[in-house]
Amino acid sequence: MIDDNGWYCAARHVPSPFFDQRPPGQDVSLLVVHNISLPPGQFGGPYIEQFFTGRLNPDTHPFFAVIHKMGVSAHCLIRRDGEVVQFVSFAERAWHAGHSSFAGRDKCNDYSIGIELEGSDYVVYSDAQYAALTALTRSIQSRYPKITIPRITGHQYIAPLRKTDPGLVFDWAKYRRALLAAG
Repeated sequence: MIDDNGWYCAARHVPSPFFDQRPPGQDVSLLVVHNISLPPGQFGGPYIEQFFTGRLNPDTHPFFAVIHKMGVSAHCLIRRDGEVVQFVSFAERAWHAGHSSFAGRDKCNDYSIGIELEGSDYVVYSDAQYAALTALTRSIQSRYPKITIPRITGHQYIAPLRKTDPGLVFDWAKYRRALLAAG
């Protein structure tokens, strides 16, 4: 389900300019789950894709004036209806984790894959999102076997005190049970 160029075949591809090459010798060995909604707390619309591709109009919403030049991306976004949108090849480094550390290893962007869920810290994620996340994760694990269940984490755990996503409403037990059942 992931081609030789690092693109997930079941995703809609919307390439982002916000990526670069992973440093030499980096193993893809971590999956980071995030959330995003634009404007904050609102779902649907074109704004997340515009943000991750550098096309967000700062005049559309006051919050966009603050973030429109940030130059960030994730590998994939999973919308509320379960649609997967891929912005960056898994073989390349997306700019999703920022200052981060996992198990004593800094610079998580160098060796991780970032998956955004359309949502917020306070709104329960949809069953369609969990199903899509499970299918995507299983494909990622097939291509990158170092990403085991213990090496799947949330942004809140690699950037504590700075980030809170995917939030306390993300059901880690449900997600892990689905991964084990799919395995």
